Amino acid sequence: MIRYAVIGTSPITKAFIAGAEATGKMHLQAIYSRDLQKAKDFSLPYGQDLHLYDDLEAMAKDPTIDAVYIASPNAYHAPQGKLFLTQGKHVLAEKACASNKKELEELLALAKEKNVVFMEAMKTLSMPGYVKMKELLGRLGPIRKYIGNYCQYSSRYDRHKAGERVNTFQRDFSNGSLLDIGIYPLYPALDLFGPPQFIKAQGTLLKEGGVDGSGSLLLHYEGLDVIITHSKISDSHMPSEIQGELGTLLIDRIGSPKVLTLYPRGGEREEYPVETCDADMVYEALEFVATIESARSFSPLYSDTLMLRVHSVLDEARRQMGLIYPADTR
Repeated sequence: MIRYAVIGTSPITKAFIAGAEATGKMHLQAIYSRDLQKAKDFSLPYGQDLHLYDDLEAMAKDPTIDAVYIASPNAYHAPQGKLFLTQGKHVLAEKACASNKKELEELLALAKEKNVVFMEAMKTLSMPGYVKMKELLGRLGPIRKYIGNYCQYSSRYDRHKAGERVNTFQRDFSNGSLLDIGIYPLYPALDLFGPPQFIKAQGTLLKEGGVDGSGSLLLHYEGLDVIITHSKISDSHMPSEIQGELGTLLIDRIGSPKVLTLYPRGGEREEYPVETCDADMVYEALEFVATIESARSFSPLYSDTLMLRVHSVLDEARRQMGLIYPADTR
C-alpha cells in the first residue's frame, strides 16, 4: 500500500484522491495547505487519522509518507518536487510539472539519484480511450494531419476580468492557457509522432497578469502537420481529429477521450464508446503505483524522454509568444 500525501485543496486534488483510492493500492496519509484550517476542512470526508500540515519541510520528512501528489500552482511544482525527492519520496506532479525544461531536467536527475519515481500527472496517456485511439490509428493509413483542440472558458476568468488577482492568470505562478490546457493536445502529438522538425506558436497575452489567454501551435513533420488550439477565455465544442489517407478518427475530448468515431474512406461511420471509470484519474494513479513497484524512476508511458520533449516544445512556444516566467530567470 502506497501511503501518499497531497499538496493543495482544489477540486483537482479531490479528483485525484478519488482516483487514488479507487486503485485499492494507495492510502491518503497527509494533506498540506498554507492555511492549516483549510487542510482540516478539506480532510473531513477522508477520516480522522490524517496528518495535516502547513509546513512543507516537516511533511517531506514524515516517515509515514511514501509519495506525494503536487497540485499547487505551476511555479511551485519544481521546488516542491525537489523537496520531496530529496527526502526519498516518490513524486506525481500535476501538469505542467515544471515551469521550464531546465527545472524538469533537475527533477529527473534528482529522481535518478535518489532512485525514486518522478511522473507528470497527464491523465490522458493512461486512459482507456487513449489506448483505444492508438489501436485505431492503424486503420487510418499514413497519417497526414492531427488537429488537437482544447478550449474551455475558465471558471475564474470573470473574476479576473472584474479586477480580482486570480492565480490562474498570473505570470508569477507560471500559468496560462498553454501550460494549463494546451499541454493536453500537445502530449499525444509528441507521444505519437515524436519531436517535430519545427514549430510555430502564437498566443493572445492578457494585459492583466501577462499570461496567454489562448493560442495555437503548428508542429511540422515530414508528411504530417499538427495543429493545436487552446484557450481559457473561450469555449470550443469541436472534437479533435487525426486524419490519414485511409480514414479519419474523431476524438470527443482529447483530455479525457471517451467516444471515438472512425470514418473509413469509402466506408461506414464506426463509433467506439470507451468504458471509463468515473474517477478517471485512477489510470494515472495505477501507472504511478506500477512504476514504484517496478523500481524504475520513470514510467514507460510517461518517460523522461517524452516529458523533456514536451517541455522543450512548451519553452519554444513561449519564447515565440514572448511569454517569460519569473522562474525562467532564476
